[in-house]
Amino acid sequence: MAKSTSSMKNFEKSLLRLEQIVNQLEEDENSLEELLKLYEEGSKLAKELQSNLDSASQRLSQLTETREAEDE
Repeated sequence: MAKSTSSMKNFEKSLLRLEQIVNQLEEDENSLEELLKLYEEGSKLAKELQSNLDSASQRLSQLTETREAEDE
């Protein structure tokens, strides 16, 4: 369970950082260089978060299939 809790905290931390990046990108006070750095960081975070969501979805599907097979 500790791994799951740790993974959830990391996910939430990454999601929070992505939200911060989006807010910074929407501001008009950043230089082009800073905007590019933020965009790059945000893109990496979005890709990692999507991968985590895909893995969770796949795991849920497997658990559902196993449960359905056990019920038969």
